[in-house]
Amino acid sequence: MTQARIDLNADMGESFGPWPMGDDAALLGIISSANIACGFHAGDWDVMASTMRLAVERGVGIGAHPGLPDLQGFGRREMQIGLESAANLVRYQLGAARAMAKAAGGAVRHLKLHGAIANMASRDEALARACYEGALSVDPELILMVLAGTAQERAARALSARIACEIFADRGYNEDATLITRGQPGAMVHDPDEAAPRIVEMVRSGAIIAASGRRIPTRIDTICLHGDNPGAVRLAQAVRAALDAAGIEVRAFDGAR
Repeated sequence: MTQARIDLNADMGESFGPWPMGDDAALLGIISSANIACGFHAGDWDVMASTMRLAVERGVGIGAHPGLPDLQGFGRREMQIGLESAANLVRYQLGAARAMAKAAGGAVRHLKLHGAIANMASRDEALARACYEGALSVDPELILMVLAGTAQERAARALSARIACEIFADRGYNEDATLITRGQPGAMVHDPDEAAPRIVEMVRSGAIIAASGRRIPTRIDTICLHGDNPGAVRLAQAVRAALDAAGIEVRAFDGAR
C-alpha cells in the first residue's frame, strides 16, 4: 500500500557573511522541514536569524543542524572527538538554535546531525547516543532526525526518543544503508529525472534502494534535499511534483516513537 504522507527537509542557513550558499528562500516554498546550520560548520548569527524568520513566515518546521567545528571543510572532514565532548558540542549548538528560533517567533522541533559527525554516528552507536543524549538533556521531547537503518536510528530507539527516519533524494547508498562517501562513484544523484522516480519508489516500497539495487526495508518519515548542491531547487521541485503525482502528501513529520 502506498504511503500516504511524507516530509521533505533541506539543510540550509549555510551562507556566511557576504558569501551565499544555496537558495533557501526558494527551497522554503517546497519543503516542510528545515535543518538550519548552527554556526560551526556553516552559517552565522545573522544568517541563522534571517533563515529562522523566513521559516516561521513560511510555516516550515525548524530543526537545529549541528556539525563539527570546521568552517573551512564545511563540517565534512572527520575528526576525533570524545563522547562527552560530542554531547556538549550538540548541546551548545542546539542552545543557539533554540534562542534564535524563539526570537523569530518559532521553536526548534527537531535536530539533525550534519556531515562528518552524522556519518560517524551512522556507524558508531555510542557516538550517536552521546550526541542524542546531549540534545535530549536540553529538550526531552525533541524529535531526532536519524539516518534510516543505521546506528543513528538504533541509538535513538534505545533512548525511546521521538524520531523521524530520513532518506536522501540526492545521495547514493551502500548495502548497509550508509551513504556512499562523497567523491566516490555513485555518491551523488544530481539528475532530477533520476532522483524523483527513485524516491517515489523508495517511499512506495518502504525501502532504501542501494546503488547495487539491493532493497533495505526501513521506516521512512522524511526525504532530504541538500540545499548546497548545484541545481538543488530544480531537483527539489521534481521530487515534490513526483510525490504529488503519486498521491503522497507532503507534510511535516509527527516524530512518533
